[in-house]
Amino acid sequence: MDLATDYMGLALRNPVVASPSPLSQTVDGVRRLADSGVGAVVLFSLFEEELRREAVADARLVEAGTESFAESLSYFPSVAEQEAGPRRYLSLLERVAGAVDVPVVASLNGTTVGGWVDYARRMQEAGAAAVELNVYYVAGDPNVSGREVEQRHLDILTRVKETVSVPVAVKLSPYFSSPGEMALRLDRAGADALVLFNRFLQPDIDTDTLAVVPTIDLSTPAEARLPRTWIALLRGRVSAALAATTGVETAEDVVKYLLAGADVVMTASALLRHGRDHVSTLLDGLTAWMDRKGYASVEEIRGLLAVPADAHEADYQRTGYINAIGEGKRAYSHW
Repeated sequence: MDLATDYMGLALRNPVVASPSPLSQTVDGVRRLADSGVGAVVLFSLFEEELRREAVADARLVEAGTESFAESLSYFPSVAEQEAGPRRYLSLLERVAGAVDVPVVASLNGTTVGGWVDYARRMQEAGAAAVELNVYYVAGDPNVSGREVEQRHLDILTRVKETVSVPVAVKLSPYFSSPGEMALRLDRAGADALVLFNRFLQPDIDTDTLAVVPTIDLSTPAEARLPRTWIALLRGRVSAALAATTGVETAEDVVKYLLAGADVVMTASALLRHGRDHVSTLLDGLTAWMDRKGYASVEEIRGLLAVPADAHEADYQRTGYINAIGEGKRAYSHW
């Protein structure tokens, strides 16, 4: 059974990729992910805010150049800040890139061009096989236009592509007025892969303390329908690779994404729920399904259920919507 696949020109032993999570915060953690059988690992994200803090700290040290050594020490970040900062990230990346035999993808999370360019270059120098741009931007200001939001993504991608030679992926949210057009624009701008989709983490409200509280919910298989729909629509319409993320819990979820047209299937929530060994469950299930159906390679099944190239996309979606409504009426008619 041949599970090998290609992702942005990177040769992977299988299409299951560990996406960013606390599991990739140490050398041992990444090594254990690689030993579990994943095809590649995407490190936890380095945040734009951390880049800013480091820049401020460096500027203060320069300003303190004429002061005493003891006074200058006060400008260094705390141990906790150093442990979570950009320098630690680059050090970790360099160490894990040489410690595992699978591609390690670095991840940058931010909203502006800012320090992205310089750190993408430094990530490449540290050994990153590719860079994933996790453009997490919620347009909370109603005066910001949709075109401005879109242009921000394109500007970041363009600047980074001008700086690095390794492949660059863009992790998108689904909340564009036309996700398909945005995918095409990023594809034309040189994105080597599109990762569909990022999940915006909405806060909750504590009715006892009357406070807004941050929450992080692990994804569920039902959430996979949205990215799977867009992957099926984009397959064959963009040259960029398509990475699926969100809602991967079982081997069946992996199979569904591949049938829709995904080049790789990323998972974090399932590994956090069940542990790193769950990778073997996903791969064994994928292999068993392929054997049962008579497929010898992942390439044979990829995109089998993608939207046909000659289909009218709008009509295709409209027909699916109407059929779904009809099924719902039949299923709940007894009420």
